Amino acid sequence: MAEPSAIDGEFADLQVLLAALLRSLESLVFIGRRLNPPEIPAVMQAAGTPDDDLRAARPRLDGWPQRLAPLREPLASAGDAALGAFEEMRSASDLRGVFRALRRLPRAEEALYPLAAALEPVSRYFLDPPDRGDDALLARLDEAEGREGTGIFHADHDGGARGGFSVYVPEYYQPDRAWPLVMALHGGSGDGRGFLWSWLAAARTAGAILVAPTAVGETWALMGDDPDTPNLARILGLVGERWRLDPARLLLTGLSDGGTFTYVSGLEGGSPFTHLAPVAAAFHPMLAEMVDPARIHRLPVFVVHGALDWMFDVELARQAQRALAAAGARVTYREIADLSHCYPREVNREILSWLAG
Repeated sequence: MAEPSAIDGEFADLQVLLAALLRSLESLVFIGRRLNPPEIPAVMQAAGTPDDDLRAARPRLDGWPQRLAPLREPLASAGDAALGAFEEMRSASDLRGVFRALRRLPRAEEALYPLAAALEPVSRYFLDPPDRGDDALLARLDEAEGREGTGIFHADHDGGARGGFSVYVPEYYQPDRAWPLVMALHGGSGDGRGFLWSWLAAARTAGAILVAPTAVGETWALMGDDPDTPNLARILGLVGERWRLDPARLLLTGLSDGGTFTYVSGLEGGSPFTHLAPVAAAFHPMLAEMVDPARIHRLPVFVVHGALDWMFDVELARQAQRALAAAGARVTYREIADLSHCYPREVNREILSWLAG
């Protein structure tokens, strides 16, 4: 049996390191949400240097005994990914380098998530920020932990494979009722396994099954042959065979190229999705003109766009709102004044409320 002093020391290490790690992750989320090119230096300054504390605390893990490996290894992996993100971001010479650095954030979150069952601060981190003080929800998650068929699953999603998908099923899932589904499509240079984390906290809080596929090609099939639409249908079928889905609440959403493909695929007459939510997407009015009138009539569409978007000007989203509404869709339009071309995690809560309604 370990000496009490050793246990006390390891507990103190855990408190210090976990606090620094969670602050660092929050800071990376803050930066990723505010990536407007002219403002990057100011955003970095506002984010501060929480990684200093993490870098100072990280060596403490190296002295932990093997019996604590189930705690040590996820903490070390998450901490190293977060530290790597800050280091790469500060040395980046352009916006593309900052985006590359921020790809380490979902790696850190994936490494850390298994500890949500054991560490309350981690479980709170993976809730929507307004609900992190909800003790009843936390208890519900704790009581359901380990329930078969819940948690995170990956299918053909290792080693950069294309066409695979990741699934998150809330720990408190029960098959006695139908559950809403969110299928979230990554941006042009991303993958589903990473994009899952843009939505996981909202799905875990609200109670939705989350699916994050990866495009078959380098990005979604926006021109020419379309292998992605049948692949999405295949994935939806597989998920529906395993878990009970609400056929009236099947959301297709996506960021950038994923948002544009939400329009392209989701407006097809045979689409199984009942709701569409394109974010920071390109749009051409011909999409609304060419769609089957029976498909677009009263179709719920939630358009999200940033007023500062430097890739797809906000006027494209305004045109989409007007064209879709004129064609008969039920359009909700959300223009975010301080949003550039990046993903606003805070809007997920609003989208899920809209889906529920």
